[in-house]
Amino acid sequence: MKYDLIVVGGGPAGYVGAIRAAQLGKKVACVEKERAGGTCLNWGCIPTKSLLRNAELYHTLRHRAGDYGFKFDNLSFDWKKVIGRSRGVADKLAGGVEFLFKKNKVDYLRGEASVDGAGKVSYRGADGKTQTIEGEYILIATGTVARELPGLAVDGKTVVTSHDAMILDPRPESMVIIGAGAIGVEFAYFYNAFGTDVTLVEMLPNVLPVEDEEISKTLEKSFTKQGIKVFTNAKVAKTESDGKRVRISLEGAKPQTFEADCTIVAIGVVPLVPKMPEINRDKRGYIQVDDRYQTNLPGIYAAGDVIGPPWLAHVASWEAIQAVEGMFTKHRPKKVTLFPGCTYCQPQVASAGLTERAAKEKGLKYKIGKFPFSASGKALAVGESEGFVKLLIGEPHGEILGAHIIGPEATELIAELVLAMSLEATYEEIEATIHAHPTLSEAVHEATGAAFNMAIHI
Repeated sequence: MKYDLIVVGGGPAGYVGAIRAAQLGKKVACVEKERAGGTCLNWGCIPTKSLLRNAELYHTLRHRAGDYGFKFDNLSFDWKKVIGRSRGVADKLAGGVEFLFKKNKVDYLRGEASVDGAGKVSYRGADGKTQTIEGEYILIATGTVARELPGLAVDGKTVVTSHDAMILDPRPESMVIIGAGAIGVEFAYFYNAFGTDVTLVEMLPNVLPVEDEEISKTLEKSFTKQGIKVFTNAKVAKTESDGKRVRISLEGAKPQTFEADCTIVAIGVVPLVPKMPEINRDKRGYIQVDDRYQTNLPGIYAAGDVIGPPWLAHVASWEAIQAVEGMFTKHRPKKVTLFPGCTYCQPQVASAGLTERAAKEKGLKYKIGKFPFSASGKALAVGESEGFVKLLIGEPHGEILGAHIIGPEATELIAELVLAMSLEATYEEIEATIHAHPTLSEAVHEATGAAFNMAIHI
């Protein structure tokens, strides 16, 4: 079979790129070894948000029911149903992607693929048979897999990755999470909410190291208040597992040793590159591409996590569309510059643009506008007044250099600010935009004014 485009990998980059090419009238095949949707849909973004929603509800009912006038006798949960709902959501959406393939006439081929050279892809199906297909272009969108901690082998029970952590049964009574990036803090919140004794370890000075330092410190305080034990500037010195429990030792000024039922290793990812001829990769193993997402091999492109950070589903989809439109139209592909980053623990965290530290390092002049959710009528009404909106506003032109939110629905509120930054809107234009009352988005409006002593409600 001859195709215009063969996509290797069916995750947020792969399936989106395949569908976009089909919309352009091209004959497309997408080869996926597991299931459409990739890690994000099946074992990442979507099922974890289902788990976190369960955790949020249970945590609220368990600890704050009285605030809302509710009383419960013997409040409990069914762990299998908690996990089962998450898997059901993932299955439904994976089926939705398969429907979209069919709707757009994309050939969905199941099997492990290898790139044999320019224009040729082979894949081995579940029946063990290998087939070869040809295409004018190939898009590699195979993503990443969890990085393992040297000396601590993953066994799926006592030493687990984020994949295993979504289906642990029974629920562990105690847990050490190594790595406090987005994955680490989300699982810390989830398991703590359901009663697991959680210890969160991060070798860098703050949890969520890529976020603004003020945001990170606020989240750490919140986690500590929730009962999560947080250790930053903590390097793992020794690890042991006997298949039943784990023992984690930290080095530093105050050495610590923890024993727990299991540990989640959340120290990052490594690229998953299919078997193929020599392709240029950077020192960390990520595929190198040019401004059009083309590799050093003619006709072979790559997009998404496999070409390196930021490792975000929405960035992967955007990159794949850029690559495909560059192949088949006169569109000049762009590389990602501005994007939102979101973490879905409670309180939620979202950001775009420069942190305050980055702005200082660049020598930029700016003002800070902050507005606390404790002064937001809507936040108080819904009982979620923790956190704030923080904006870095450039001088003298008033552009938004960075946007940082910690608090209720932060991951939804960030979109307005990303749009404003994309359009190069100034703080005056945001401040002059009428925001509905009462809404959480008023906090964004007030934060812009706060930078210039124009906020009304603080």
